[in-house]
Amino acid sequence: MEGPSVDVHHLIPKLKGGRKGPTVILHKVCHTKIHSVFTETELARKYNTIEALLENEEIQKFSVWVAKKDPEFYESNREMSSKKNKRKVRY
Repeated sequence: MEGPSVDVHHLIPKLKGGRKGPTVILHKVCHTKIHSVFTETELARKYNTIEALLENEEIQKFSVWVAKKDPEFYESNREMSSKKNKRKVRY
């Protein structure tokens, strides 16, 4: 699968040592959703397989919703990006 609506997703983020690790091809909207919901650390530690990602309730709901969209559908998700940033608060 190639084209402007697909991305390569590193199952272990590059910043967490996944440069040469396994990758999967995802639609951009799905790739964006994953990175808007989870931090790099969460992806590396817990959500480093497709099965683990699909066990997450928010990703399950998103998968059902996006399956009804045209394969070329893409929309950035600003709300989720701000949600993830709120979780990164350090004291």
